[in-house]
Amino acid sequence: GAGTLRALMERAGEAVAREVVTRAGAGKVAVVCGAGNNGGDGWVAARLLHEAGGQVRVLTPVAPDGVAGDAGDAARLAVASGVAFTVHSGAIDADGLCGHEVVIDALIGIGLTGPARPPLGSWIEAVNRAGAFVVSVDVPSGVDATSGSVDGSAVEADLTVTFSAPKIGCVLFPGARHAGEIVVADIGIPRSLLGGVGDPELWDDADYRALVPRPALDVHKGTRGRVLIVAGSGAFPGAAALAALGAQRAGAGYVTLAVPDSVVPVLQSKLSSVIVTGLPEEPSRTFASKVADAVREAASEFDAVVLGPGMTVADGASRVARSLAGSLGVPLVIDADGLNAFGTQAEALLERTYPTVITPHPGELARLLGTTAAEIQTDRISYGRALSGPHLACVLKGARTIVSCAGRQVITRSGNPALATAGTGDVLAGVAGALLAQGLGPLEAGALAAHLHGRAGDHASRALGVLSVVAEDIPSHLSSAIRELG
Repeated sequence: GAGTLRALMERAGEAVAREVVTRAGAGKVAVVCGAGNNGGDGWVAARLLHEAGGQVRVLTPVAPDGVAGDAGDAARLAVASGVAFTVHSGAIDADGLCGHEVVIDALIGIGLTGPARPPLGSWIEAVNRAGAFVVSVDVPSGVDATSGSVDGSAVEADLTVTFSAPKIGCVLFPGARHAGEIVVADIGIPRSLLGGVGDPELWDDADYRALVPRPALDVHKGTRGRVLIVAGSGAFPGAAALAALGAQRAGAGYVTLAVPDSVVPVLQSKLSSVIVTGLPEEPSRTFASKVADAVREAASEFDAVVLGPGMTVADGASRVARSLAGSLGVPLVIDADGLNAFGTQAEALLERTYPTVITPHPGELARLLGTTAAEIQTDRISYGRALSGPHLACVLKGARTIVSCAGRQVITRSGNPALATAGTGDVLAGVAGALLAQGLGPLEAGALAAHLHGRAGDHASRALGVLSVVAEDIPSHLSSAIRELG
């Protein structure tokens, strides 16, 4: 009933007011209130800050008398308590907001679809130009709460106080850029109303911690996960090495690297504790197609196979990738050229019945789905799900990697632009392979791999600076990422 929504609005406004006082003290505060429930939260915050002795002014396109429902009651109660307000029916400029230390953005809430209607665009611009500490209520105005897309202008908040659970739009880009720091306030919405089956999930440290493999005291190298990595070429030997290091640092007890014959010496000199075996190659120093049979035979000795890093899309190598994906009866990670080998024939990936993790970047996924990377980026949630199934996890890489499998989706919050450099994906593939080999299912292996890889990037970036991190730095920082999960 109305009382319930009114109580929620009261608690929401209270959470916003509390954060404003904690962060910025109750100095001069402008509250920009729209006509809906989001504006109602703003009116409650204005009243509570005023009662706490702050200098508060509400700016609104709609007179308090013209606001409907509980938001209207909240507005009239604030006015009765002595909150100063000004009504601007049209556009406003930044001058109206200058001189305030804090601006609370309660213009548009989670109901926005498409661009903000005029004159609200001018209000959003005014908030952004006010030079104040900006606190957005629930979601920054102008950000689509369900997709994170920004169509037109959107408030650039320093802090977003969101209610009960983070909105997807504040977690995915570009919305995440606008949200600033996110504080989740519990305003008493029952958990049963918060999320449905299939909603994107955000995991915390406890969720990831529960999945970290913990070797028994009497373990030996053969029972800690045996990983076979089929990778590399004369042009890209490093990709194979990076995948092997990723697998080792993620706990695999035994890593074997199968590479084209002539590349063996390079990798043996790079890697001390990885077994490197050579397989027949073409004059281009890429795998010959007959390699597939040898790998199939060897694979039964391993707990997981990683296929693709640095293999190139030479004819033989592509044939190897397609043949193995169709026939290997072990858990499998397919990355990079292993995916490119399929062209647009993605169905073969869905037909696998063994646990499988694919790790495409938007360009690789676009090729498999017959679209463009730009199109994938407009709706990472839907496209992330497009090529996933009961046994197939898709790890769609990028800022906020999305892991989809068996109707579930996990959004990764770790990571930073330091990871946008050649070779980091090879490390990720190795980590995912080691986790599959240690018995995790595809969703869990993909999600934990993405989290650990992202956190390793965060630690590397703290140690070296975001511009200077290279892929070789990531394996050595995986230990910190695993250790912080305890």
